[in-house]
Amino acid sequence: MIQTAIRYGVSVLPVIAFLVSLIFLDSYKLIRFRSVAAAVGIGFGAAIVSFVIGTILLTRSGISVSSYARYVAPPLEEALKLCYVAWLIRGKRIGFIVDAAIYGFAIGAGFAILENVYFLRALATTNVLLWIVRGFGTAVMHGGTAALAGIIALGLIERERARGVAALVPGYAAATLIHSLYNHGLLNPVLSALCIVVALPIAMALVFRQSERGLKDWLGIGFDSDSQLLEMITTGMISETRVGRYLLSLKARFPGEVVADMLCLVRLHVELALKAKGILLMREAGFEAKYDPEVRERFDEMRYLETSVGRTGLLAIEPVLHWSSRDLWQLHMLGKK
Repeated sequence: MIQTAIRYGVSVLPVIAFLVSLIFLDSYKLIRFRSVAAAVGIGFGAAIVSFVIGTILLTRSGISVSSYARYVAPPLEEALKLCYVAWLIRGKRIGFIVDAAIYGFAIGAGFAILENVYFLRALATTNVLLWIVRGFGTAVMHGGTAALAGIIALGLIERERARGVAALVPGYAAATLIHSLYNHGLLNPVLSALCIVVALPIAMALVFRQSERGLKDWLGIGFDSDSQLLEMITTGMISETRVGRYLLSLKARFPGEVVADMLCLVRLHVELALKAKGILLMREAGFEAKYDPEVRERFDEMRYLETSVGRTGLLAIEPVLHWSSRDLWQLHMLGKK
Protein backbone atom coordinates (compact mmCIF):
# COMPACT_ATOMS: atom_id res chain seq x y z
CA MET A 1 0.00 0.00 0.00
CA ILE A 2 2.87 2.36 0.76
CA GLN A 3 4.43 1.70 -2.66
CA THR A 4 1.06 2.26 -4.34
CA ALA A 5 0.60 5.53 -2.47
CA ILE A 6 4.07 6.66 -3.50
CA ARG A 7 3.40 5.83 -7.16
CA TYR A 8 0.10 7.71 -7.14
CA GLY A 9 1.70 10.63 -5.33
CA VAL A 10 4.69 11.15 -7.64
CA SER A 11 2.56 10.69 -10.78
CA VAL A 12 -0.27 13.05 -9.81
CA LEU A 13 0.83 15.54 -7.16
CA PRO A 14 3.42 17.48 -9.23
CA VAL A 15 0.89 18.68 -11.79
CA ILE A 16 -1.65 19.49 -9.06
CA ALA A 17 0.98 21.47 -7.13
CA PHE A 18 1.92 23.38 -10.28
CA LEU A 19 -1.73 24.23 -10.99
CA VAL A 20 -2.29 25.46 -7.43
CA SER A 21 0.82 27.63 -7.67
CA LEU A 22 -0.52 29.23 -10.87
CA ILE A 23 -3.79 30.07 -9.12
CA PHE A 24 -1.98 31.72 -6.22
CA LEU A 25 0.29 33.66 -8.59
CA ASP A 26 -2.80 35.34 -10.04
CA SER A 27 -2.93 38.39 -7.76
CA TYR A 28 -6.13 39.69 -9.38
CA LYS A 29 -7.94 36.36 -8.86
CA LEU A 30 -9.32 36.51 -12.39
CA ILE A 31 -10.53 32.91 -12.31
CA ARG A 32 -12.65 31.38 -9.57
CA PHE A 33 -11.79 28.01 -8.06
CA ARG A 34 -14.98 26.46 -9.40
CA SER A 35 -14.01 27.54 -12.91
CA VAL A 36 -10.59 25.89 -12.50
CA ALA A 37 -12.28 22.74 -11.16
CA ALA A 38 -14.61 22.74 -14.17
CA ALA A 39 -11.60 22.99 -16.50
CA VAL A 40 -9.96 20.02 -14.74
CA GLY A 41 -13.20 18.10 -15.26
CA ILE A 42 -13.14 19.01 -18.95
CA GLY A 43 -9.61 17.60 -19.02
CA PHE A 44 -10.95 14.32 -17.58
CA GLY A 45 -13.51 14.22 -20.38
CA ALA A 46 -10.87 14.94 -23.03
CA ALA A 47 -8.76 12.05 -21.68
CA ILE A 48 -11.72 9.66 -21.87
CA VAL A 49 -12.55 10.68 -25.44
CA SER A 50 -8.88 10.36 -26.40
CA PHE A 51 -8.72 6.87 -24.86
CA VAL A 52 -11.81 5.71 -26.77
CA ILE A 53 -10.59 7.09 -30.10
CA GLY A 54 -7.07 5.77 -29.52
CA THR A 55 -8.33 2.29 -28.70
CA ILE A 56 -10.38 2.21 -31.89
CA LEU A 57 -7.48 3.41 -34.03
CA LEU A 58 -4.98 0.99 -32.51
CA THR A 59 -7.25 -2.03 -32.93
CA ARG A 60 -8.55 -1.26 -36.41
CA SER A 61 -5.75 0.56 -38.22
CA GLY A 62 -2.88 -1.75 -37.33
CA ILE A 63 -0.65 1.17 -36.41
CA SER A 64 2.05 0.42 -33.86
CA VAL A 65 1.87 1.84 -30.34
CA SER A 66 5.09 3.80 -30.80
CA SER A 67 3.91 5.36 -34.09
CA TYR A 68 0.58 6.20 -32.52
CA ALA A 69 2.29 7.90 -29.56
CA ARG A 70 4.58 9.92 -31.83
CA TYR A 71 2.33 10.95 -34.71
CA VAL A 72 -1.33 10.39 -33.87
CA ALA A 73 -1.74 10.99 -30.13
CA PRO A 74 -0.15 14.49 -30.07
CA PRO A 75 -2.47 16.17 -32.63
CA LEU A 76 -5.51 14.28 -31.31
CA GLU A 77 -4.93 15.02 -27.64
CA GLU A 78 -3.92 18.65 -28.16
CA ALA A 79 -7.03 19.25 -30.27
CA LEU A 80 -9.27 17.78 -27.58
CA LYS A 81 -7.63 19.86 -24.86
CA LEU A 82 -7.82 23.04 -26.94
CA CYS A 83 -11.56 22.73 -27.67
CA TYR A 84 -12.60 24.13 -24.29
CA VAL A 85 -10.05 26.97 -24.45
CA ALA A 86 -11.40 27.84 -27.90
CA TRP A 87 -14.95 27.91 -26.53
CA LEU A 88 -13.88 30.20 -23.68
CA ILE A 89 -12.11 32.59 -26.05
CA ARG A 90 -15.04 32.63 -28.48
CA GLY A 91 -17.46 33.40 -25.64
CA LYS A 92 -15.22 36.25 -24.38
CA ARG A 93 -14.78 34.40 -21.09
CA ILE A 94 -11.02 34.89 -21.23
CA GLY A 95 -9.70 38.45 -21.08
CA PHE A 96 -6.00 38.14 -20.36
CA ILE A 97 -3.13 35.83 -21.18
CA VAL A 98 -2.91 34.72 -17.57
CA ASP A 99 -6.50 33.42 -17.88
CA ALA A 100 -5.56 31.35 -20.91
CA ALA A 101 -2.51 29.97 -19.09
CA ILE A 102 -4.49 28.86 -16.03
CA TYR A 103 -7.42 27.43 -17.98
CA GLY A 104 -5.12 25.63 -20.41
CA PHE A 105 -2.96 24.15 -17.68
CA ALA A 106 -6.05 23.08 -15.69
CA ILE A 107 -7.41 21.19 -18.70
CA GLY A 108 -4.03 19.57 -19.31
CA ALA A 109 -3.74 18.72 -15.62
CA GLY A 110 -7.10 16.96 -15.67
CA PHE A 111 -6.09 15.06 -18.79
CA ALA A 112 -2.75 14.02 -17.26
CA ILE A 113 -4.20 12.99 -13.89
CA LEU A 114 -6.74 10.64 -15.43
CA GLU A 115 -4.18 9.28 -17.90
CA ASN A 116 -1.65 8.56 -15.14
CA VAL A 117 -4.27 6.94 -12.91
CA TYR A 118 -5.24 4.68 -15.81
CA PHE A 119 -1.64 3.66 -16.48
CA LEU A 120 -1.06 3.05 -12.78
CA ARG A 121 -3.84 0.49 -12.82
CA ALA A 122 -3.00 -0.97 -16.24
CA LEU A 123 0.76 -1.35 -15.92
CA ALA A 124 1.92 -3.94 -13.43
CA THR A 125 5.23 -2.30 -12.56
CA THR A 126 6.64 -1.09 -9.27
CA ASN A 127 9.35 1.02 -10.91
CA VAL A 128 8.99 4.34 -9.05
CA LEU A 129 11.26 6.08 -11.57
CA LEU A 130 8.65 5.50 -14.29
CA TRP A 131 6.00 7.29 -12.26
CA ILE A 132 8.38 10.10 -11.35
CA VAL A 133 9.01 10.65 -15.06
CA ARG A 134 5.29 10.55 -15.81
CA GLY A 135 4.43 12.84 -12.91
CA PHE A 136 7.13 15.46 -13.37
CA GLY A 137 7.50 15.05 -17.13
CA THR A 138 4.48 13.75 -19.05
CA ALA A 139 1.84 15.20 -16.73
CA VAL A 140 3.38 18.67 -16.59
CA MET A 141 3.95 18.51 -20.36
CA HIS A 142 0.21 17.97 -20.92
CA GLY A 143 -0.60 21.04 -18.86
CA GLY A 144 2.16 23.12 -20.38
CA THR A 145 1.26 22.47 -24.01
CA ALA A 146 -2.42 23.27 -23.43
CA ALA A 147 -1.44 26.47 -21.61
CA LEU A 148 0.94 27.41 -24.43
CA ALA A 149 -1.76 26.94 -27.08
CA GLY A 150 -4.14 29.21 -25.17
CA ILE A 151 -1.46 31.84 -24.54
CA ILE A 152 -0.50 32.05 -28.22
CA ALA A 153 -4.14 32.18 -29.37
CA LEU A 154 -5.11 34.99 -27.01
CA GLY A 155 -1.89 36.86 -27.73
CA LEU A 156 -2.69 36.89 -31.45
CA ILE A 157 -6.25 38.06 -30.77
CA GLU A 158 -5.09 40.86 -28.45
CA ARG A 159 -2.67 42.12 -31.10
CA GLU A 160 -5.41 41.74 -33.74
CA ARG A 161 -3.15 39.57 -35.88
CA ALA A 162 -5.67 36.76 -36.20
CA ARG A 163 -9.29 35.96 -35.40
CA GLY A 164 -11.45 32.91 -35.01
CA VAL A 165 -9.96 29.55 -35.90
CA ALA A 166 -6.90 31.21 -37.44
CA ALA A 167 -5.84 32.42 -33.99
CA LEU A 168 -5.86 28.85 -32.66
CA VAL A 169 -3.74 27.26 -35.39
CA PRO A 170 -0.24 28.52 -34.39
CA GLY A 171 -0.67 27.56 -30.73
CA TYR A 172 -2.13 24.19 -31.66
CA ALA A 173 0.77 23.52 -34.03
CA ALA A 174 3.34 24.48 -31.39
CA ALA A 175 1.69 22.33 -28.71
CA THR A 176 1.47 19.36 -31.08
CA LEU A 177 5.12 19.69 -32.10
CA ILE A 178 6.34 19.83 -28.47
CA HIS A 179 4.13 16.88 -27.54
CA SER A 180 5.37 14.82 -30.49
CA LEU A 181 9.03 15.61 -29.82
CA TYR A 182 8.59 14.63 -26.19
CA ASN A 183 7.01 11.32 -27.20
CA HIS A 184 9.88 10.64 -29.61
CA GLY A 185 12.15 10.26 -26.60
CA LEU A 186 15.04 12.15 -28.15
CA LEU A 187 16.40 12.80 -24.66
CA ASN A 188 16.77 10.56 -21.67
CA PRO A 189 13.32 10.38 -19.97
CA VAL A 190 14.70 11.74 -16.70
CA LEU A 191 16.48 14.56 -18.52
CA SER A 192 13.29 15.37 -20.48
CA ALA A 193 11.29 15.57 -17.26
CA LEU A 194 13.95 17.77 -15.69
CA CYS A 195 13.94 20.14 -18.67
CA ILE A 196 10.17 20.52 -18.45
CA VAL A 197 10.17 21.06 -14.69
CA VAL A 198 12.85 23.76 -15.01
CA ALA A 199 11.72 25.48 -18.20
CA LEU A 200 7.96 25.61 -17.64
CA PRO A 201 7.98 27.54 -14.32
CA ILE A 202 10.36 30.12 -15.81
CA ALA A 203 8.17 30.52 -18.90
CA MET A 204 4.99 30.80 -16.82
CA ALA A 205 6.57 33.36 -14.49
CA LEU A 206 7.47 35.53 -17.49
CA VAL A 207 3.96 35.16 -18.90
CA PHE A 208 2.35 36.11 -15.58
CA ARG A 209 4.65 39.11 -15.18
CA GLN A 210 3.91 40.43 -18.66
CA SER A 211 0.18 39.77 -18.34
CA GLU A 212 -0.14 41.53 -14.99
CA ARG A 213 1.85 44.49 -16.31
CA GLY A 214 -0.58 44.75 -19.22
CA LEU A 215 -3.52 44.38 -16.85
CA LYS A 216 -2.28 47.25 -14.66
CA ASP A 217 -1.82 49.49 -17.70
CA TRP A 218 -5.28 48.60 -18.99
CA LEU A 219 -6.88 49.22 -15.59
CA GLY A 220 -5.22 52.61 -15.20
CA ILE A 221 -5.95 53.93 -18.68
CA GLY A 222 -9.39 52.33 -18.90
CA PHE A 223 -10.52 53.50 -15.47
CA ASP A 224 -9.55 57.11 -16.18
CA SER A 225 -11.12 57.24 -19.64
CA ASP A 226 -14.33 55.51 -18.50
CA SER A 227 -14.62 57.85 -15.50
CA GLN A 228 -14.24 60.93 -17.70
CA LEU A 229 -16.79 59.66 -20.20
CA LEU A 230 -19.33 58.85 -17.47
CA GLU A 231 -18.87 62.28 -15.89
CA MET A 232 -19.50 63.96 -19.22
CA ILE A 233 -22.65 61.91 -19.77
CA THR A 234 -24.10 62.58 -16.31
CA THR A 235 -23.29 66.32 -16.39
CA GLY A 236 -24.71 66.79 -19.87
CA MET A 237 -21.36 67.82 -21.35
CA ILE A 238 -21.16 64.83 -23.66
CA SER A 239 -22.30 66.96 -26.62
CA GLU A 240 -19.10 69.01 -26.33
CA THR A 241 -16.88 65.95 -26.86
CA ARG A 242 -15.95 64.02 -29.98
CA VAL A 243 -18.04 61.11 -28.68
CA GLY A 244 -21.04 63.38 -28.23
CA ARG A 245 -20.64 64.96 -31.66
CA TYR A 246 -20.39 61.49 -33.19
CA LEU A 247 -23.59 60.36 -31.45
CA LEU A 248 -25.39 63.53 -32.54
CA SER A 249 -24.32 62.88 -36.12
CA LEU A 250 -26.19 59.56 -35.97
CA LYS A 251 -29.50 61.46 -35.86
CA ALA A 252 -29.24 61.77 -39.62
CA ARG A 253 -29.29 57.98 -39.93
CA PHE A 254 -31.43 56.83 -37.00
CA PRO A 255 -34.66 58.04 -35.34
CA GLY A 256 -34.22 60.29 -32.31
CA GLU A 257 -35.51 57.67 -29.84
CA VAL A 258 -32.97 55.14 -31.14
CA VAL A 259 -30.13 57.64 -30.68
CA ALA A 260 -31.39 58.24 -27.11
CA ASP A 261 -31.27 54.49 -26.48
CA MET A 262 -27.74 54.46 -27.87
CA LEU A 263 -26.68 57.09 -25.35
CA CYS A 264 -28.31 55.12 -22.53
CA LEU A 265 -26.52 51.99 -23.72
CA VAL A 266 -23.18 53.80 -23.70
CA ARG A 267 -23.85 55.04 -20.16
CA LEU A 268 -24.76 51.56 -18.90
CA HIS A 269 -21.73 50.02 -20.58
CA VAL A 270 -19.40 52.56 -18.98
CA GLU A 271 -20.99 52.13 -15.53
CA LEU A 272 -20.64 48.34 -15.66
CA ALA A 273 -17.09 48.58 -17.02
CA LEU A 274 -16.11 50.88 -14.14
CA LYS A 275 -17.67 48.50 -11.64
CA ALA A 276 -15.77 45.55 -13.11
CA LYS A 277 -12.48 47.45 -12.98
CA GLY A 278 -13.23 48.46 -9.40
CA ILE A 279 -13.71 44.79 -8.46
CA LEU A 280 -10.32 43.92 -9.97
CA LEU A 281 -8.62 46.74 -8.06
CA MET A 282 -10.21 45.53 -4.81
CA ARG A 283 -9.04 41.98 -5.48
CA GLU A 284 -5.51 43.20 -6.06
CA ALA A 285 -5.66 44.95 -2.68
CA GLY A 286 -6.80 41.74 -1.01
CA PHE A 287 -10.49 42.61 -0.57
CA GLU A 288 -13.49 40.66 -1.81
CA ALA A 289 -16.17 42.84 -3.42
CA LYS A 290 -19.74 42.08 -2.40
CA TYR A 291 -22.21 41.31 -5.11
CA ASP A 292 -24.48 44.23 -6.02
CA PRO A 293 -28.04 42.98 -6.78
CA GLU A 294 -28.59 46.00 -9.04
CA VAL A 295 -26.03 44.61 -11.49
CA ARG A 296 -28.49 42.01 -12.77
CA GLU A 297 -31.09 44.72 -13.40
CA ARG A 298 -28.55 46.80 -15.29
CA PHE A 299 -27.66 43.83 -17.48
CA ASP A 300 -31.34 43.22 -18.21
CA GLU A 301 -31.70 46.87 -19.16
CA MET A 302 -28.60 46.71 -21.34
CA ARG A 303 -29.94 43.66 -23.21
CA TYR A 304 -33.26 45.46 -23.75
CA LEU A 305 -31.44 48.49 -25.15
CA GLU A 306 -29.31 46.30 -27.41
CA THR A 307 -32.51 44.81 -28.84
CA SER A 308 -34.05 48.26 -29.24
CA VAL A 309 -30.99 49.70 -30.96
CA GLY A 310 -30.61 46.68 -33.24
CA ARG A 311 -27.58 45.17 -34.93
CA THR A 312 -27.01 48.18 -37.19
CA GLY A 313 -27.18 50.55 -34.26
CA LEU A 314 -24.69 48.47 -32.27
CA LEU A 315 -22.28 48.58 -35.20
CA ALA A 316 -22.72 52.35 -35.35
CA ILE A 317 -21.74 52.87 -31.68
CA GLU A 318 -19.00 50.23 -31.70
CA PRO A 319 -16.28 52.93 -32.05
CA VAL A 320 -17.59 54.51 -28.84
CA LEU A 321 -17.87 51.33 -26.79
CA HIS A 322 -14.53 49.82 -27.89
CA TRP A 323 -15.73 46.21 -27.99
CA SER A 324 -12.31 44.67 -27.44
CA SER A 325 -11.91 41.16 -26.04
CA ARG A 326 -10.97 42.64 -22.66
CA ASP A 327 -14.00 44.94 -22.56
CA LEU A 328 -16.33 42.08 -23.35
CA TRP A 329 -14.54 39.88 -20.81
CA GLN A 330 -15.00 42.37 -17.99
CA LEU A 331 -18.74 42.52 -18.65
CA HIS A 332 -18.88 38.72 -18.66
CA MET A 333 -16.96 38.65 -15.37
CA LEU A 334 -19.45 41.05 -13.80
CA GLY A 335 -22.51 39.41 -15.32
CA LYS A 336 -21.72 35.84 -14.17
CA LYS A 337 -22.05 36.73 -10.50
